[in-house]
Amino acid sequence: MSRYRQMQVFDAVVQAGSLAAAARQLNHSPATIMRSVALLESRLNNTLLIRGPRGVELSPSGELFAVSCRQILEQTAVAERSAAGLHASPAGQLSVSLPMLMDQQVFTAIALDYLAAFPEVQLVTRASEGVPKLLEENIDVALVVGHLPNSSGFAMPVGRVRPIVCASPTYLAKWGRPQIPDDLKVHRSVLTTADGPQNEWRFRYERTTRLVKPTPVLTCTTQRAAIHAATLGLGLIRCMSYEAHHELQNGLLEPVLSDFASEDLPVQLIYRDGRRAEARVRTFIDFATPRLRAHPAFIG
Repeated sequence: MSRYRQMQVFDAVVQAGSLAAAARQLNHSPATIMRSVALLESRLNNTLLIRGPRGVELSPSGELFAVSCRQILEQTAVAERSAAGLHASPAGQLSVSLPMLMDQQVFTAIALDYLAAFPEVQLVTRASEGVPKLLEENIDVALVVGHLPNSSGFAMPVGRVRPIVCASPTYLAKWGRPQIPDDLKVHRSVLTTADGPQNEWRFRYERTTRLVKPTPVLTCTTQRAAIHAATLGLGLIRCMSYEAHHELQNGLLEPVLSDFASEDLPVQLIYRDGRRAEARVRTFIDFATPRLRAHPAFIG
């Protein structure tokens, strides 16, 4: 079995979540799938899958290899489609799910360029928090922030984002710049109702997690309104880095406490059917992925 085929089998196991499911998908026997993975692990001299009573899990090395493997397979598929002239004229309605504020901060410019390149496609966007159920919700593509369950379908990583705390220069000039999380006790903040009743901000602090309860001067219904209030100098706000990208780029907000930020989160495009996806889905993935990866709102 070729190296490329071994990677295809390994990727199928990762996407399906089990050796048996991958065997059914590829129309091979489970023994053939196991042998292919074993040969791959032997060639790499590393353990990629950890077998257990509930199926298989990726080892740390397997997680890294799975991402690289998926990228290589997708790039190869793109090159083959380009050479064969496939998906030249996509048409129809394309449903794309986005996190809140992703449209304003990142997506709209890419969508306009895509529609100019493929005028027969009609884009329909919808806001969705978390990982949507593509099939049940009739969604073609979703841009998702956060870690994915094994059942999320095919995924293309496009970058990372992080939680940040920021405020306007006017606010910082008046109230000072917090140096450590405990300084927030003497600061004002702008919250949203989505923050929940606890309203605790999480930080990494001296190798532990530090929870700080901010003092709200204003609580908004939406993050969009809260960010706008923060630009007017009402207080500190905690949000995802992409949610305030334009405000940060234009100097309306400045990040603080960056050394204590929580861990980055991955951003991925997820979709169904892989290389068998319809033309409008494939062309969108191929078009949007490099542009999202190059977008300054995302960490490379």
